[in-house]
Amino acid sequence: MTLIEMYPLARTAHISLVLTSGALFAARGLAVQLGARWAMVPLVRRLSYSIDTVLLGAALLLLTILDINPFAVAWLSTKIGLLLLYIVLGTLALKRAPTRPLRVASLVAALLCYSFMLSVALAHQPLGVFAGR
Repeated sequence: MTLIEMYPLARTAHISLVLTSGALFAARGLAVQLGARWAMVPLVRRLSYSIDTVLLGAALLLLTILDINPFAVAWLSTKIGLLLLYIVLGTLALKRAPTRPLRVASLVAALLCYSFMLSVALAHQPLGVFAGR
């Protein structure tokens, strides 16, 4: 099997993992806000890290298959920047923010960031939903 023949599988895996990772983060974030302990137990955290690691692998495989430099493509550069912001906001929402209101605000901001990242990916435009048609 050649690399290009792997593209449909890599793309499907990437999309599925993006949605799984986002859903797990949203569930954990809401659970943390509600005081549920399960959201931060080691097994759930390891599951989250594992999904995100495989997601990164799928993304790198797609870049390799398509021979793309993500920093030379504006919408991919935007996604990378948003991903870094999402990670920071996510860690604040789940454990690092010192107060509950800041954790709630971080969760909302992280989910908005995630949603905007999806819109950038779907539109293949750095402005995502704001790009117009």
